[in-house]
Amino acid sequence: MRKLLPALVYFLLAGLSLAQQLAEESIVINVEVPVRVFKGSRFIDNLTLNDFEIYEDGKLQKLEAVYLIKKRAVERRDEIQRFAPQTARSFYLFFEVSEYTPKMGEALEYFIHNVIMPGDNLTIISPMKTYRLKQKAFEARSRKEIVARIKGILRRDSLIGSSEYRGVIHELEDMAKAMAVGITSSSAPETAARTGSQITTSTSGLAQWVMGTEDVVQYQDFRFDDMLNRYAEALGRLDNLRSVDQKQLLNFSKVLKEEQGQKYVYLFYQREFVPKIDPKILYQYIESFQDRPDIAQTVQGVFEFYRREVPFDVNLVKKSYADSSVGIHFLLISEPPPRIEGVQLQEQSEDIFSAFSEMALATGGYAESSGNPVYLMKRAVEASENFYLLYYTPHPYLKDGKFREIVVKVKDRDYRIVHRLGYFAN
Repeated sequence: MRKLLPALVYFLLAGLSLAQQLAEESIVINVEVPVRVFKGSRFIDNLTLNDFEIYEDGKLQKLEAVYLIKKRAVERRDEIQRFAPQTARSFYLFFEVSEYTPKMGEALEYFIHNVIMPGDNLTIISPMKTYRLKQKAFEARSRKEIVARIKGILRRDSLIGSSEYRGVIHELEDMAKAMAVGITSSSAPETAARTGSQITTSTSGLAQWVMGTEDVVQYQDFRFDDMLNRYAEALGRLDNLRSVDQKQLLNFSKVLKEEQGQKYVYLFYQREFVPKIDPKILYQYIESFQDRPDIAQTVQGVFEFYRREVPFDVNLVKKSYADSSVGIHFLLISEPPPRIEGVQLQEQSEDIFSAFSEMALATGGYAESSGNPVYLMKRAVEASENFYLLYYTPHPYLKDGKFREIVVKVKDRDYRIVHRLGYFAN
């Protein structure tokens, strides 16, 4: 009997595994895919079930229903099997901004007066807090009063919540000015670097202008190498302030997945500029201290910050949000940089813009930049209100936790088609 025991255990386990696999394969799930079809910028609203093809991991699937949705109304049904589309809407307005502007208020005003409807859910995320607008608010107050209230909250939270960020930016501006003066105040920059000269006034026009301002006078007795170290340390603090927490991003996608109905995230992100030291000054400084590897390392760290990489795993995050079936619209407020004498302002939004644009497109959303938040809001609304809901039952389906990639096509038509990337089979 002992010799037969291993074989018996093996067959029992094999039978259990087979039963589990058969049970998983017998699971019937229905996948819902919001789809938008455009010819140029015009939404195409006359398509039927027979016009669409849908593929999962490259395999053609059988479509079972197509519904045309406008705002929250089911305008047309085309069904083999009947479904009950959830058209209730939840909106999330994110304002990742360092400074409130009147145009942001106008964008909010447009949304409250023209988009939100009774029964819709609205959540506003400011630089400080999250606010959920209850339905009773529309019964107790006029829309004009609600707009005024939200504007006040956003103005206050932007001022307080981003005060540390703005403080670091101003600090970097002052140091960049002072270091420009430290070079121009000497007849030979190399000599100034070799002697470790202090940041002092000179006959230079730039130096006279800069050193005449109170915000830079505080650095006039600092050595250039001390200033550079302080500047690098401030860059590190700025990096921490604008870091994106991947865990929080993934957790938010899980929260959204549990929401019923159609979900939309409008993420307003303000264009960022970092006060930059003229690279010529830094290269001159390295050449003057070739025997000081610590200085070369500090300068290299500064250059590395200027070339920031994407701060999270874009592929993982975009799949997680596609799985949540949420439409993300990434809206970059691209205002021009301020003019500051003696300082170069380098845009530092490219890493965020590329990452969040990918995430938006993976959810069937929209990404654009403009200096006008009202325009961005209107474009995002247009991209949210009209769509098709496609339903199919994946075949074969195996609950293995892997990501299933979805591709939707319109037969024999050269249309632009927007939809979520796929879902996790879990």
